[in-house]
Amino acid sequence: MPFTPELFSAPVLERLEENGRHELVSVPYFDGLMAGEPDALVKSFAAVPVLHDPVRGRVKGARAFEAFVSDASSWLRRHDVTVEDVEHVITERRGFEEVVLHFDARNGRVDLPVAIVADRRSDGRIDELRIYFSSWPLAGRHAHRPPLLQPDPDLRGSDVVGDYQRALAAADVDAIVAAFEPDGYAREPAGGRHVHTHVDGLRSFYELLFSNGGGIPLEHCAVIDDGRACALEYNVVRWGRTELAPEAGVAVYVRGPNGRLAAARIYDDTDPPLAGDESWPLRVVP
Repeated sequence: MPFTPELFSAPVLERLEENGRHELVSVPYFDGLMAGEPDALVKSFAAVPVLHDPVRGRVKGARAFEAFVSDASSWLRRHDVTVEDVEHVITERRGFEEVVLHFDARNGRVDLPVAIVADRRSDGRIDELRIYFSSWPLAGRHAHRPPLLQPDPDLRGSDVVGDYQRALAAADVDAIVAAFEPDGYAREPAGGRHVHTHVDGLRSFYELLFSNGGGIPLEHCAVIDDGRACALEYNVVRWGRTELAPEAGVAVYVRGPNGRLAAARIYDDTDPPLAGDESWPLRVVP
């Protein structure tokens, strides 16, 4: 996910196969950027390329997209980026992939979790790409990101994902913890050490998230779900007692063997109103 394999040259596809990262139905996002074949990327779109990037904002049109690809691939090479695959799901009309980028920064190697969501045509061509990551690992600060999608009032989470969302909105710590598998975890957008596991770790994490006098009701915008993993795109509009300027995000929920959450991985850049928490470098909306 998301680029069309048959548009790439044979040498590029052979290289991807050798690296064990080639898929029959799609070329992963960062592999596509690094392939050196911008025409294949442009032609992977059903019409003009449209991409939403946390740093560059909306990129629309072939020329703008090709310039973005050139800048992005140069940055990836300059920082010696390696890509760790995490998850991907492709359905008929939508898909997502998750990776962690490992790259050189001023103070050593940095990990950056990234999620890519694609709206697709039935023939596999892309309508739009939306990229999600936090600016904290890059710049040491949060950046406000306006909504990318409109809320869908009819969108309701099913099974454990719906249970989790209702508990999140109600600030119900017990229900949140009960939604996870015994070895389940929640990961913040900063990744790395910002992972919360087991009952005690999860309870401490969500008690802190709810310490501003209430829950975190999200505006649900779109969902991709193959029955095992679910990506929910949302807008953050309120955190406890504090109303926020709407911000875009996505979270991926992976179901475990008992039907509860094996993982909740969050990709947004919200700076929550939690007083007295300056020592915690990244706090998130899950």
